[in-house]
Amino acid sequence: MSELHDLPALALRDALARGEVSAREVTEHFLRRIDALNPGLSSFVTVTHDDALRAADHADRLLASGVAVGPLHGMPLAHKDLTDVAGVRTTLGTAALEPAVAQKDAPLASVLRRSGAISLGKTQVPEFGLSCYSENRIAPPARNPLDPRLSPAGSSGGSAAAVAARMIPFAPGTDGGGSVRIPAAATGLVGLKPNRGRVPSGSGQADLGQFVVAGPLAHSAADAGLLLDALVREPNYRPTSAASRYPGSYVDAALRGEGRFRIGVSTVSPFSGAEEFAGGLDLDSAAVDSFHAGIRLLQGAGHDVVDADLTYDSRYHEAFQLVWTAGLATAAFPPEREERLMDITRVLRRRALGRSTADLAGAVDVLRQFEYDTIRQYARYDMILTPAVAMTPRPIGWYTDADGDTDYLRQCRYSPYTSMVNVCGLPAVTVPTLRLPDGLSMSVQLIGRPGEEAQLLAVSAQIEALRQ
Repeated sequence: MSELHDLPALALRDALARGEVSAREVTEHFLRRIDALNPGLSSFVTVTHDDALRAADHADRLLASGVAVGPLHGMPLAHKDLTDVAGVRTTLGTAALEPAVAQKDAPLASVLRRSGAISLGKTQVPEFGLSCYSENRIAPPARNPLDPRLSPAGSSGGSAAAVAARMIPFAPGTDGGGSVRIPAAATGLVGLKPNRGRVPSGSGQADLGQFVVAGPLAHSAADAGLLLDALVREPNYRPTSAASRYPGSYVDAALRGEGRFRIGVSTVSPFSGAEEFAGGLDLDSAAVDSFHAGIRLLQGAGHDVVDADLTYDSRYHEAFQLVWTAGLATAAFPPEREERLMDITRVLRRRALGRSTADLAGAVDVLRQFEYDTIRQYARYDMILTPAVAMTPRPIGWYTDADGDTDYLRQCRYSPYTSMVNVCGLPAVTVPTLRLPDGLSMSVQLIGRPGEEAQLLAVSAQIEALRQ
């Protein structure tokens, strides 16, 4: 058998199910790997050695007893430090609040625990998950395993770095503006944002803008499908959720890799029309090359790849920022600790406090119309292809060394293609298409029709097969 950390998640799951390796052995192996690698990468802010080993021993006893076990029985993973895990502190990535030890699992942690997965700890995030990098004032910044001088992006950056460095085989992330897809692109992983309502514990229907969903970070489409299959295995009490469960298995859809589709390609971004970006939103050469590589791979797989003539509402940038940050206006901080907020958080909170309810209502109206207009345009195609990000991964400190306003604009320039998908509620995946000479990875984004995560995983698997 290969080293445990080199096995695909699907192969490791099968080895555990067959009893070829115990949950204790797997957990100990990955904990040793975390202890060895985390000091240089700072992916984890908390490692739960004792809790994980107790859970592993319990998993082995269950398997030996012959009772039915969950689909991820004995599989190690980790949660962002925004997600409550019972008995573990949650920092939310901020120095402005005292960390709190969670009394119970958040729904996302709960569904994965019931599936048999074993949490090894909590991973680094930006403050409150606001940013597309993973730096804060409570722990060292997460670093990119492909080049530790660079950021693994965010907000699921600590989790992405941990998966990319094979400290864990896969991980759940949350994505409110690209927070699964952007770090996946930065670290050479597959990152899937499900359709709004697809994953009950991260449905995209609990926040004001209906943006935030939960989805997998993995080394392959099949491994992402394996985690997604577990994430959807619970009741969904939202009336506007995805109409029905996918009748099959997402991992099977990835393994089959079937389908030929009409795919529209575009590099137009909804940020392009904003006054702040009047000079344009340029793609660097690596982003251009990976985009063209994606087109060639899709054509090689037999898809009908055509230019898509897309237009976006110029009011998008301001409306998205207003709705995305509205919660900061109601957040309660002890007055003496508010100065400990990151610069960008203070800037966005001050702006949110200065907006009226009429401003907020107007912004929501703009985004709901944006959703309708965008999906109507996308309906001419089975999928839309865009760059995943506009640049190679950014150096540590590139955002935080600037003032809050510059920080935010730099984030928009780095990742101008992801938040629009959250606004529309559509499924999307980022998948690597190009390895650069210096070892960095670049990706493309595929945006699917409503509820078509299986198609996205199948096409991602086709790209993977052609890249080998």
